[in-house]
Amino acid sequence: MKTPTSGVVGFLGLGVMGREMARNLAQAGYTVRAFDIVSGAGEALRQYGIEVVNDIPSAVSDADIVISMLPDTPQVEEIVRGPQGLLSVPPRGKLYVDMSTIAPEATRNLSQALAAVGVTMLDAPVSGGPIGAKNGTLTIMVGGDAAGFAQATPYLHAMGTTLNHVGGSGAGQTVKLCNQLICGINIQAICEALALARAWDINLPQMREVLLGGSAASWMLDKLGPAMIDGDSSAGFRIDLMMKDLRLVLEAAQKHPVPLPATALVATQYQNAQAYGEGANGNQALFKVYDRLTGQQTAKAI
Repeated sequence: MKTPTSGVVGFLGLGVMGREMARNLAQAGYTVRAFDIVSGAGEALRQYGIEVVNDIPSAVSDADIVISMLPDTPQVEEIVRGPQGLLSVPPRGKLYVDMSTIAPEATRNLSQALAAVGVTMLDAPVSGGPIGAKNGTLTIMVGGDAAGFAQATPYLHAMGTTLNHVGGSGAGQTVKLCNQLICGINIQAICEALALARAWDINLPQMREVLLGGSAASWMLDKLGPAMIDGDSSAGFRIDLMMKDLRLVLEAAQKHPVPLPATALVATQYQNAQAYGEGANGNQALFKVYDRLTGQQTAKAI
């Protein structure tokens, strides 16, 4: 457990990731006031001493720092520019850290708008998924003002073990999108390898162990490989959210422009998974695309 400290955190967004991050902040000794647009989303957090409030101003007005963990750019725009947003109700501590994964350009625009009312905004998206959020072991990539990063660091350490200040506003989001690009292509490559091996009647668990001992080893093969092989797609970072991230990657690439043919191909596979109702399932459900393409089935489906 992190060393207890003091400070008031306004936390916005209590989904799968956000509620674990808020819990870790509370268990590190911070006073946490939390809000989610979904009524009842934070009720289970009360047992950790978190005050679950009914609106954004109640969460942020007296906060030393505001942290958000939201699904996409429009939700972050709303908590900044909306009628109860941070532009209308600046937090006492004048520091806002958005840990969502959103468009870098939108981040820069929001940062400029908040600076006009004296609020420093950092973009601090994370890697590590629900397990990292639960265990407080997230990797956090931060863009924005260096002094703001120093101010936010103790709070970030309550949620993650690897913190990196990677540049100015929007840099954190850009690095996160590069992370998602690599992850998506890696998941696709694992799906293809498993499908090919399955077609040749190779023992998939054994092959995975062999690959983990060589140059094809990866975090995705280690953590998601067993679920892919077993046909277990029930948990993890959702297909819908990964598709959102890949969309942001491709949009960012179009603005410069940078050709990303492999990413574009992976995005079509994720769209296929969504079309067949896999959107709420974990990333490992991408392998089910190959069940349909090859006429074979994952172990649990047989």
